[in-house]
Amino acid sequence: MPYKRTEENLVITIPALGDNYIYLCMCGDNQVFAVDPCDASSVWETLENQHFNLVTILATHHHYDHTAGIEELKKKTACNVIAANKAGIIHIGNLNIQVILTPGHTQDSASYYVQPYDKHPGLLFTGDTLFIGGCGRPIECNAKTLWHSLQKLVDLPDDTLVYPGHDYTEENYEFALTIEPDNPILKQHLEEIKQAQKLGLPTVPSTILQEKTTNVFLRPYDPQIKSALNMPNAIDSEVFTELRRRKNIFG
Repeated sequence: MPYKRTEENLVITIPALGDNYIYLCMCGDNQVFAVDPCDASSVWETLENQHFNLVTILATHHHYDHTAGIEELKKKTACNVIAANKAGIIHIGNLNIQVILTPGHTQDSASYYVQPYDKHPGLLFTGDTLFIGGCGRPIECNAKTLWHSLQKLVDLPDDTLVYPGHDYTEENYEFALTIEPDNPILKQHLEEIKQAQKLGLPTVPSTILQEKTTNVFLRPYDPQIKSALNMPNAIDSEVFTELRRRKNIFG
């Protein structure tokens, strides 16, 4: 299974199940933790090839397309498994990781913020809460709950690298262009994503700054977006809810 390692932030991205992303993050000498290992065989192959020791698994939520490989990997490695149920700080190897509860997609959704260390920026693993150019579909909660969760993430430092659970990027930008058809930045990003996909490259990571700038779901306050939805006087959560409703129909 192909994967991409970004040396400057020590994250390995493993594509799986068509549009899922599994992540391995270095947390010590030859030690890694995994995020949402939906495919045990892909993770195991990478561990063996790179001579890594899997010490912990982080689960962002309970859906099977994020948890399917956990049981097998735990049996093979005796690693710890963390499915967050409270906010706070956890320590894995040489890393401090902030657990951010982000209900919306599911009631138990959580995001994990690896705090900056050495010269590396912070890393944010968002599961199905925040995508590049998009956000998750509210399933177990309402859209307003998801909106409040997203606010916790956009308050993180601008240079934070964002690693979502799926590659929905092309579709998200195509949807955004139905709201802002003349936005040149969205058009540029869409073309860049298409080129990356042609080369078989992952579309991650993004940054918090990029998402605040380009993600329509994080800009419901924008007068142009409000105008496009014919909601000039609506509050942010109402505009967000309408955007999410339209995205549900779009795909």
